Amino acid sequence: MNTYNETQSRDTREAQQQREGKIARSIEHRTAKLPSDIFLWAAGAAMIGSLAFELLGPRPRFRAGLLRRGQRFEGRAPIATFIGQWVPTILIFGLYNKLVKVAGSDRVSAA
Repeated sequence: MNTYNETQSRDTREAQQQREGKIARSIEHRTAKLPSDIFLWAAGAAMIGSLAFELLGPRPRFRAGLLRRGQRFEGRAPIATFIGQWVPTILIFGLYNKLVKVAGSDRVSAA
């Protein structure tokens, strides 16, 4: 049966073998300082901004000659789609931030 100390020793050896590079450690050190709420609020702001651009964006003009037969208008506000597509990316950054705070890539200090 594994004792707590044996398990901790094995985890420490594993962590020493799988150290991150200087760039990853630098990024994790900086992102760990950010509060997790920032990412949630940023994603919410992106959703609201996307909705605002969709509702208030330029409207298509349906005049003779503007749209020929077979053509279609691709959307009122392509910027709304662009902003809306950032929501999952921001949330994934927030998840990464939380994982760095909880576990970190280096469980032991780099020598």
